[in-house]
Amino acid sequence: HVQLVESGGDLVQPGGSLRLSCAASGNILTIHTMDWYRQAPGKQRELVAAITSLGYKNYADFVKGRFTISRDNAKNTMYLQMNNLNPDDTAVYYCRADAQADGEYRTFYWGQGTQVSVSS
Repeated sequence: HVQLVESGGDLVQPGGSLRLSCAASGNILTIHTMDWYRQAPGKQRELVAAITSLGYKNYADFVKGRFTISRDNAKNTMYLQMNNLNPDDTAVYYCRADAQADGEYRTFYWGQGTQVSVSS
């Protein structure tokens, strides 16, 4: 099985920055694409950014130019650098990994989420 643990969420003022981390552990064979999603109260979960194992990146329009996704394959860790945060970015941020564990089928795994709150 693969476990994903997010960290780095906090309360920040508008215009501030945060760096989220997502660490994968377990009997991992391969991690393919990793994603960041977010879910605000009363809203559906939405894709924020994605990164393939080769480093190709994709961003939602609402974060382009402000957020940067990256990963360290040696550490099985993904990051999300968030700059110029605004109140609309307030949400629980989740990481997801398309991965295969030893002895298991390839599937999607989710973390438990980390809260990001942007308020003055």
